[in-house]
Amino acid sequence: MVENIEPKPGEIWAITGASESGHSDFLRRFMSRNSVWISYKHPFRNLSNTTELYYQQRFNSCDSEDSMTVSEYLDAASQGHDLPDRLVGHIRHVLQLEPLMGEQLIKLSNGETRKVLIAEAWTKQPEMLLLDHPLTGLDVASRSSFNGILKEIAASGRTILMASGPYDIPDAASHVVVMRSGEVVEVCERERFDPAKFNLVRDIVIDTDLLEILLANRNKTTFHKIISMSHVSISYDGRRILNDIDWEVLPGQRWALTGPNGAGKSTLLSLVMADNPQAYANDIILFDRKRGSGESIWDIKRETGFVSPEFYQYFPMEAQCIHVIESGFFDTVGLFRPSRPELEAICLQWMKLFHIETYGMRSFSMVPPDVQRLCLLARALVKNPSLLVLDEPTQGLDTSQQKFFVRLIDEICGLCEVTMIYVSHYREHIPSCVNRELKLENGGRIS
Repeated sequence: MVENIEPKPGEIWAITGASESGHSDFLRRFMSRNSVWISYKHPFRNLSNTTELYYQQRFNSCDSEDSMTVSEYLDAASQGHDLPDRLVGHIRHVLQLEPLMGEQLIKLSNGETRKVLIAEAWTKQPEMLLLDHPLTGLDVASRSSFNGILKEIAASGRTILMASGPYDIPDAASHVVVMRSGEVVEVCERERFDPAKFNLVRDIVIDTDLLEILLANRNKTTFHKIISMSHVSISYDGRRILNDIDWEVLPGQRWALTGPNGAGKSTLLSLVMADNPQAYANDIILFDRKRGSGESIWDIKRETGFVSPEFYQYFPMEAQCIHVIESGFFDTVGLFRPSRPELEAICLQWMKLFHIETYGMRSFSMVPPDVQRLCLLARALVKNPSLLVLDEPTQGLDTSQQKFFVRLIDEICGLCEVTMIYVSHYREHIPSCVNRELKLENGGRIS
């Protein structure tokens, strides 16, 4: 029992509040040998269990084979638990994992990864599942089906506790705990919870004068075409991921890239970011240069600022936050050179813009998850790139931070002619400056 809160078997409790409320930390108080913790960071390692997976690995066919398949991973998780085959099959059926059993873990989408981790936890048959923001990164359809998954797990006699944003609490929840500044302010049944009652959404001010100063040093390089793709197709192990994609992005355009989990969005972005070697077998032009014409991946990355949920998974955690941001100047996943005082000063200004400057010298691993996300967003912006690629940039932020970031992007686009690709499952998270859309479904373009 924690602070007179004693969830019972079969109940689903949501712990909520603004980002600084401490609701994720409160969830950790329930950790015990009879519970399993699931977050949005996965623990996957290579087949020999000697190294962690790396970001580009999913796009390199020879290296991606050094990753377990979903079936191998779940079979290993079930060893020692002596579960009947019927229950194992039921778990996989409820989580809709049958089509993914032969897929390598490294190639899964965010939503697919989350389902595998939940299946692993359920297989261990704990008394309690602790889910840290389980809806993060799930598309609309997956969020809807998640209610059924929670009910099935609870019906099996398990207690579920989850940290959740106040406006993301699943209908399946039975109780809600509201936090503010590390303290419980209310406990109620789900149907009685009204998030508007608690004033959990605050206005975060944008320092437009500081923003103008930071944007003054923009790269003046001009291009005729930022992206040009003609009949682009990508396959892995005989399975078509992208199918006959035509797409042209001109300077100053702002595109939304949309589609459900597994539609091919991440693979398309891997071509734009020069992370996918199959680009050389396709007709792709980036920044006026055809792929395979002698350009290096660093020539392409020099012009881009990038953030994605997958990128977050693989970023080294031991660095200081300010150096995480500084690595954006060099397009590396971590700062592998001495810090430069003049660049560090610029990074600190971006941190001030995001209201996170007090975390500058703290270890990336020791700051709250939302601060980690904001650091990586600042990293994408810090060098004022020609192209911004923002893949689910508001993921992991609370409602106030989401609204702040969307307004910030609108301000940036009002002050300069940056080209942008913006990925989101939710229309309300897409800035108003975005006026074009590429929608994918099953690897193909939807008109």
